[in-house]
Amino acid sequence: MHVQTLHVAFDDTDSRTGRCTTHLAFKVVEHLKKEEGAKLVDYPLLIRLNPNIPWKTRGNGAVCLRLQVQDAGRVIDHIRQAVEEGSAIGSGANPGVAFLQSDSVPAELQKFSALAMCDVLSRQMAEKVAKAAGVQYSTFGNGQGLVGSLGALGCLLDGDHTYELIAYRKPENCGLPRVVDKERVIKFSADTYPNTFNNYDRNHGRVLITPHGADPVFFGVRGESPEVVASALPALQPLEEELDGWTIFRSNQGTNMHLQNEIRVAGAKAYTAGHVKCRVSGKPYAIEGGHVIFTVEQDDGAEMPAAVYEPTGLAKVAIKLEAGDLIEIGVGVRKGTTKHPKILNVEYLSVLELAPAFDVLNPVCKMCGKRMKSEGRNKGYQCDRCKHRDVNAKKIFVPREREIKTGLYIPTPKAHRHLTKPLQRYGIEKSS
Repeated sequence: MHVQTLHVAFDDTDSRTGRCTTHLAFKVVEHLKKEEGAKLVDYPLLIRLNPNIPWKTRGNGAVCLRLQVQDAGRVIDHIRQAVEEGSAIGSGANPGVAFLQSDSVPAELQKFSALAMCDVLSRQMAEKVAKAAGVQYSTFGNGQGLVGSLGALGCLLDGDHTYELIAYRKPENCGLPRVVDKERVIKFSADTYPNTFNNYDRNHGRVLITPHGADPVFFGVRGESPEVVASALPALQPLEEELDGWTIFRSNQGTNMHLQNEIRVAGAKAYTAGHVKCRVSGKPYAIEGGHVIFTVEQDDGAEMPAAVYEPTGLAKVAIKLEAGDLIEIGVGVRKGTTKHPKILNVEYLSVLELAPAFDVLNPVCKMCGKRMKSEGRNKGYQCDRCKHRDVNAKKIFVPREREIKTGLYIPTPKAHRHLTKPLQRYGIEKSS
């Protein structure tokens, strides 16, 4: 029988309380290899989509499998059934599964995928693109998962990418506390630096490889190559429980893929993601909780408030910004409400140029050298010591050294989103 190339993608199979799209992929691949003789032509792809979508479940991740199969129809039927039966449809999941029989991925699908990283796309738009690209699909629930499915299907990851080894729990262990040796995680992180990332947050003494929900993921280790993430399995042994299995995914995690789009604040759309080049136009101020708010302005005069949240660790930098500073910020656009305006939620802060800063002082008395006091608006100054008055004296502006420097500031690791590029990855991005 003729070998066929089949691209498969599915999304929104999990809920906020359980299941996992990558675990379903693990089970599907396990079956296809054993029962269908299918071959993967790439690692399974774990594609994280726009993290600002409010109706996402947890990580807003979809999976794509690129396969060589003998009987595409049989494989499609199996995967469609697996997605329906393996999804938490009654608990809020709205799965979509998409199939493309082709040796290449159509341009319109790639374009849709690029938009899915940073924009808000409708199911109707997804259906239109699927039809134009010759994609078969099935949906369940309200079918919103079709958007993520097409987003993953069209993502080639032909630029920067990373890998993640995900280890899965046996069903009887799901919901129990995950136990890993903290010291082994610390040692593994140090031994593999800079080629793995976000294993451990030294600032807060927190292990980052284990999730906290009832889903079947035991741990996930992210890095630059399949070999380095695979080395986590022996390095973290012995484990407290027997694993159900593991899979290595190729991914856009840790790449900032969602922030490549340039946003103009004048027309910024709620829930979109991207980066904004702007100047600080208002003095930053702290609000309850330690969060920092400041206003930014672009070259067309359009302004918008920006928020830096305390858990990111960036608030202590943001509070030191001054009006006139030139910055670039990676952002998600939070929708405005009757109580709060639309605002830019800051994900990273790059200080490009610092505006001069001055301390403003009263003038010094020419007679005795003591600093004078103002007599009132436009009334000059008088010296308390010798009573000398000077109606022509002016405030003195003394240059002040800034408390921050130009450069890139990113959140502390525990506050990273799946797509956040860690500091150690800057300069080692892949081009293919």
